[in-house]
Amino acid sequence: MVVLLESVASVRARVGPTLRALEWGFTILFTIEYLLRLFSVRRPLRYAGSLFGLIDLIAILPTYLSLLLPGAQNLLVVRLLRLLRIFRVLKLAEYLQESRLLVRALKASWRKIFVFLLTVMTIVVVVGTLMYVIEGERHGFTNIPISIYWAVVTLTTVGYGDLAPATTMGRALSVLLMLTGYGIIAVPTGIVTAELTRVTARPISTQACPACGAEGHESDAVYCRRCGTRL
Repeated sequence: MVVLLESVASVRARVGPTLRALEWGFTILFTIEYLLRLFSVRRPLRYAGSLFGLIDLIAILPTYLSLLLPGAQNLLVVRLLRLLRIFRVLKLAEYLQESRLLVRALKASWRKIFVFLLTVMTIVVVVGTLMYVIEGERHGFTNIPISIYWAVVTLTTVGYGDLAPATTMGRALSVLLMLTGYGIIAVPTGIVTAELTRVTARPISTQACPACGAEGHESDAVYCRRCGTRL
């Protein structure tokens, strides 16, 4: 929030010193945390080179580096360093245990997602090439890469409007590509959702209830889910 508010000129002119004081307060706290982590772990250098160690360093380094680069000639560099503080949000991932489930789901579904992306790439290359042949340079489709760019923008339903077909056949092809985009845009979401459901599902026991014969109980179930008989 401090970084975002500081980027607004009117807010910076009004409460700039307060924002800078908060920034230094956060920097000092993060510095203390970083030093304590290095002191408390068994292998400090290994932690410093790890992902979260680098994130901790990035969280504090820009503020200190901005002090070493004074002068008008370095204002752009200082601004770049100050904007790097936004990467502090990466520290939040360390405290989100649920992110591990998401990572597991992504790892389990990467082959399906790869096949999906390969299919999408094939579609945009084929349609982009067809559009280059149909529309030609006189309508802005000067080469196949530009036409593929148009196909990607159309398939993802972004629609910048910088390129548009002018012929009837080109517009018909655009309609088909737009409808295809609506049809496939939910595919990766469905793939990841299915994997998330699988990795978060509790294991099901094959034991049947001795009284009513019901199956499908959870592995740690003590009583039947249908009649309440002890399993």
